[in-house]
Amino acid sequence: MRIVLLGAPGSGKGTQAKKLMADKNIPQISTGDMLREAVAAGTRFGLKAQSVMEAGNLVPDEVVLGIISERLSQPDAADGFILDGFPRTKQQALDLDELLDQLGTPLDTAVLMDVDFDILMKRLTGRRTCSLTGKLLNVYFSSQEELDECTSAGGELIQREDDNEETISNRLNVYRENTEPLIVFYEKREKLTRIDAEGSIDEVYDRLVSAL
Repeated sequence: MRIVLLGAPGSGKGTQAKKLMADKNIPQISTGDMLREAVAAGTRFGLKAQSVMEAGNLVPDEVVLGIISERLSQPDAADGFILDGFPRTKQQALDLDELLDQLGTPLDTAVLMDVDFDILMKRLTGRRTCSLTGKLLNVYFSSQEELDECTSAGGELIQREDDNEETISNRLNVYRENTEPLIVFYEKREKLTRIDAEGSIDEVYDRLVSAL
């Protein structure tokens, strides 16, 4: 099972990837984690990435692809992988296709975690952390009982600074601009699987597994 995971901030793709990873015993390969691991391990492409990052520049696509190639050659990726955070552009998707063909591990599908933007907005702007327990809550989706449990005990419901409407709206717009071309790219190749990502974690996971 070789998957690219697409989804806006708040779509739950990280949560679903972790469940899939545990269930199917395949690694979730996040670009950020992969870069850090390659740098720490001092791999050929990791050293290249390190010098670029130390100079304060963006790591070029060919270096990222090299790191992906190194990561996919590890034994835990033999039965598949979940690629998260790459590709982000149509050119990266083309380059990834070429790399996977060279490795003899073509992509099975790109999974789009599909959520209405109004719901994404509520998921992200409604996030709160109980100052006493550290429990994550949501003013729109958590039960009143859960919210009261924190405040009645003398706790506060704290909102992260970057969870304001303006910042979230900007993040969602950037995602939309960057990802829409990828949706079209994979649709044209008949490689796109849309998952309705609204509902409970278990409901969404059941849909994901059924679709795959």
